[in-house]
Amino acid sequence: MVLDSLSDSLKGIMRKISGSSYIDKNTLKDISKDIQRALLKADVNVKLVLSLTNSVGSRAANEKPPAGMTDQDFIIKIIYEELLKILGENINFDLKPGIIMLAGLYGNGKTTTAGKLAKFFIKKGFSTALIAADVHRAGAYEQLYQISKEVNSQFYGIKGEKNPVKIVKEGINNVDAKIKIIDTSGRDSLDDSLISEIKDIKKAVNPDTVLFVLDATMGQQAGPQAKTFHEAVNINGVIITKMDGTGKAGGALSAVAEIKSPVYFIGTGEHMDDIEIFNPKKFLSRLLGMGDIDALMEAVKETNFTDEEAEESMEKLMSGKFNLKDMYDVWEKFSKPGLLKKIFGSLPLASMPGGNKINENQIDQAGEKLQLYRVILDSMTFYELENPDVLNAKRIKRIAAGSGKGETNVRNLLKEYRAMKNNLKMMKRNRNFKKMLKTQIKGGDLSLDNIDMK
Repeated sequence: MVLDSLSDSLKGIMRKISGSSYIDKNTLKDISKDIQRALLKADVNVKLVLSLTNSVGSRAANEKPPAGMTDQDFIIKIIYEELLKILGENINFDLKPGIIMLAGLYGNGKTTTAGKLAKFFIKKGFSTALIAADVHRAGAYEQLYQISKEVNSQFYGIKGEKNPVKIVKEGINNVDAKIKIIDTSGRDSLDDSLISEIKDIKKAVNPDTVLFVLDATMGQQAGPQAKTFHEAVNINGVIITKMDGTGKAGGALSAVAEIKSPVYFIGTGEHMDDIEIFNPKKFLSRLLGMGDIDALMEAVKETNFTDEEAEESMEKLMSGKFNLKDMYDVWEKFSKPGLLKKIFGSLPLASMPGGNKINENQIDQAGEKLQLYRVILDSMTFYELENPDVLNAKRIKRIAAGSGKGETNVRNLLKEYRAMKNNLKMMKRNRNFKKMLKTQIKGGDLSLDNIDMK
């Protein structure tokens, strides 16, 4: 996954800060160097990195922690706020009829993104049309046509026509759709003809939104590209593609910061459903290992829980007051393939052993272990499930014999049950910390809404 290396580095920095007995000038200097190394390694622009760490150092030296906040939490708060400035503000994406024009170079996933956007709007109840205005790339017309059939979108193009302005003007007038998405031509590199072409298209149809499609793996070239496109057609927002890859993505994020246009969407896979509205606060919270409560709740919704059951179960989980029966019920609901991956990805850093990333193999092993533990739980009495503290050596021996899974596995289950309670209590404290941030921040560029990490 893109930015995994940066995420691991930043989580390490967060652990280092939290584990410090006190924060002094030397500690701050070390933290700044660690942040610089992490961001530069991720391909973030040098000037942006220096500006960020200078701001962190200046604020740490001149600002005082709010009442009730430790120095360690205050430094984490400052780092969070400064990193959020790079990612941009959270947008209130307005779902309404309009014309969307996509711009970008070849290879950035522009045509595929057009299809993803069409399907996104179709799922929201809007009729869509894809307009094939790429008159240079071989196969562009056919690719967009096939994509339109796949996502059940209308399609307009004139095969063989070399005037993109003519295609777009006729397409806008001839298709009856609420959302009209224009797939413009790209190039292997920036040139005057590309810039002139997209300027002409924009002037001809006056789109409601111009979105710049940017490859997450682009590196330092992303900044100049974004700036040139922005100067040409005034980009409203950015779509970052290939966020499921192994690239560094720092260059793309630097480009977004440079043109000060928000990220509207991110592409998270090859399928037409793999696109989502970008939420910088959620993204940063997960990057720093703070967890994502909303994503966890979304995973809950994919089970066959009713709304009432979901709310009740999450309250028990977050309070740490649940027993083995509750845990069994939750595990049974979460046995759906793919859910464990979403759950692990949503948990805070404290829930991971040593704060380490959970990999695919570990998730598969967790699924197998879940099935093993369910067999053990089936061998317990109802009283034991509701009162785990009564499980002494004699009862454990009986359960092991009844399940056929051995005493070691029974004891491991109880050990992980207790760890799960502690970890989820940590998540609850993390939520309280976020609430405290909201109430303590006053004035400045970051409003209460901007720092809300829900």
